[in-house]
Amino acid sequence: MGERLRPLLSEADFALGRLDGAVLTLPNPDLFVFMYVRKEAVLSSEIEGTQSSLQNVLAAEARLFDPDSPADVGEVINYVRALDYGLARLNELPISVRLIREIHGELMQGLRGGTLAPGELRTSQNWIGPAGCLLREARFVPPPPDQVPAALSELERFLHGNAAIPALLKVGLAHAQFETIHPFLDGNGRVGRLLITFLLTEKQLLAKPVLYLSHYFKRHRTEYYERLQSVRDSGDWESWLAFFLRGVIEVSREATQTASAILRMREHYRNAITEHMGRAAANGHRAMDRLFDHPIVTVARVREWLDITPTAANTIVARLEGIGVLRETTGFARNRRFRFDPYLRLFEEPEELSE
Repeated sequence: MGERLRPLLSEADFALGRLDGAVLTLPNPDLFVFMYVRKEAVLSSEIEGTQSSLQNVLAAEARLFDPDSPADVGEVINYVRALDYGLARLNELPISVRLIREIHGELMQGLRGGTLAPGELRTSQNWIGPAGCLLREARFVPPPPDQVPAALSELERFLHGNAAIPALLKVGLAHAQFETIHPFLDGNGRVGRLLITFLLTEKQLLAKPVLYLSHYFKRHRTEYYERLQSVRDSGDWESWLAFFLRGVIEVSREATQTASAILRMREHYRNAITEHMGRAAANGHRAMDRLFDHPIVTVARVREWLDITPTAANTIVARLEGIGVLRETTGFARNRRFRFDPYLRLFEEPEELSE
């Protein structure tokens, strides 16, 4: 390992450790994971050109019809499903060619590219370049299809080999190598970014899967692709790994700050509910607890949660809206929809907040 990487690796390990500790102090860390999985899905899919926002995804998962929802929201939901599926499968199966193919099947089933053999390694040549470019115009041509199985097998052996490579560097190397193999006809970028999350979890670098580098890759998209291409063109692994480690540091710090902000926000609104909702405070607390994994709601949903009358549910929602927990988003008198605004704002991008 070069001297350039050593301090970055030390700083990245420290940032990961702080993030791990911050997340585990949350009352329910899995709710933090819930939102981060969806944020990662949105950002990773945006790198590939989708337009869906975090709110679009949450509304679709809550089965709330939204006429303005982008058609590609299904791609993001599939990403969430693939990520959840992969995390569950890690309890039974190590990261392997088999698992990677299963993840690809979940990601691509029934969507754009879903006719391009979900879960199947490519049997024809693909290439990377501007949309619609020909092979001779490509920026990069991955290995021929007959070499893909062997290349993936080598990658699997590397992942589980005993080479004395720090785990975090191994994750960065694996992502670059997977993207270079480009084993599928579509979805390689998303599967490669999923692989980072699965490796961080499998190698126990994080107790909870809350480091999602798509935020960093999207913010530095041009450099992301340039660093990967430099590996292929000139074997410049050190520059790629330095870029990768800086991403781990940056995103770890941001996620640590978000975890702290969640604690402060939760305490603030719990105090506000107790102070301003009187005898309805118990139901107010129960409703807010449910909002952490259902942040887009209707009055009918709150009524189901609390098992109360429609009138009482309307009152609870109105009072939560009054203290700023909820914000109505439709402007309608009927069929209203509310969002857990202070929580969602911690995860949304600036362009989403301006909408």
